[in-house]
Amino acid sequence: MIAPARRPAFGGHSGTHEAAGQGALRGVTAAVAPTLEDVRVTNQDTHVRKHGRTLAGALALAVAVGVAGAVLPGSAAATTGSARAAKDGGDHAGVREYLRRLTTDDGVPGALAEVRDRRGSTVLTSGVADVDSHAPVHRDSRFRIGSMTKMFTATTVLQLVEEGEVRLDAPVETYLPGVVRGNGNDGRRITVRQLLQHTSRLPDFLDYLRPQDIVADPLAHHDPRDLVALALQHPPVDKPGTNWDYSNTNYLLAGMIIERVTGHTYAHEVRERIIEPLRLRETYVPSEVTIRGPHPHGYAQPGKDAPLVDITRIDPSIGGSAGGIISSGTDLNTFLAALLGGDLLQPAELREMKRTQPTGGDGDRAYGLGLESKALPGGGRYWGHSGDFLGYETMAGATVDGRQATVMANLGPGSSDAQSDHIRAAVESALDGDRPSPRR
Repeated sequence: MIAPARRPAFGGHSGTHEAAGQGALRGVTAAVAPTLEDVRVTNQDTHVRKHGRTLAGALALAVAVGVAGAVLPGSAAATTGSARAAKDGGDHAGVREYLRRLTTDDGVPGALAEVRDRRGSTVLTSGVADVDSHAPVHRDSRFRIGSMTKMFTATTVLQLVEEGEVRLDAPVETYLPGVVRGNGNDGRRITVRQLLQHTSRLPDFLDYLRPQDIVADPLAHHDPRDLVALALQHPPVDKPGTNWDYSNTNYLLAGMIIERVTGHTYAHEVRERIIEPLRLRETYVPSEVTIRGPHPHGYAQPGKDAPLVDITRIDPSIGGSAGGIISSGTDLNTFLAALLGGDLLQPAELREMKRTQPTGGDGDRAYGLGLESKALPGGGRYWGHSGDFLGYETMAGATVDGRQATVMANLGPGSSDAQSDHIRAAVESALDGDRPSPRR
């Protein structure tokens, strides 16, 4: 959900891991040209009130055994088409190139990038949304955003901090008495800040989820309390506050704190505090197994040369407040612009969110409170997050001077390390003046 289980980028990457089925589609797609489409749209005004590990990686075995859904031919992963230049603005050559690599070399069926600056937005797509019908990726596509959900969760908690309802350095026990206990886990010694910054050292429930349970019933509902209890059957990684270690359990607990303090559901609070004020019409906390509106199918590839598996339909409660939100490139860019622009948090809370801790890997990558920071190849830094949910890998980033970019690929697990690299490179190219990174 929650962040690629391959090479670290933004999101829950606690180390470098190999994904199943690396590059399995290369042989059948490398010679097929993807469809690239550019769409230029203008910025919309918004009105707001001032104020380690992935599901895909953890459940790769589940997909290998078999997930309910149609098995589709990998040879249909891309379709022949021609590139069409944008009518205005730059042609985003760097972003185009990385989308092309995703849908040829990396074997991703389809990819989308939405690039935005103060002049407007450009949408680029490549490949297909459906390997059976060969329908192109829709420019207004919705998709599961995985761990990018954590930005929404952390923002909601920080609004409650601003309102005096939550204290960052208060023990989790203050808000969830008796919940974090057992096997050395103790909510009296873990703070809210440590949850949001992944320094609680609590075990990650995804490390102990039985893949065959998901295989048996991918549409099953998962109560966050049960997932937390599953994690707490195991000892902590280390003492709270000792270094950074990504755990999705942290953000399930953050969602539970939101509900306990406000008396409303997590979905209600995110909608009232973020989605509606920003008019994010394509963003929601889902309760159903389908995706509303135009969307690419989500696929997994269980092994090398294995056919793709359509895993679009899945109960989102397995992600919850750690990774369950559905959104779009337009809405994610709007959200990041508002967040970094101070429209969602007061200066004091935004400063807390941007107080980072090194993650211990991937160069200068640093994690704040649900928000990451990384250097751009051409200088300066950007903020954002990445995410995985079964069937999708995503990433969004933004600079403080008003540039945003979101990239989506509809494959996971089953991709190579290069898929994550190319998604990140596309984001960085867009934010760095569309210069292809020399590192890629």
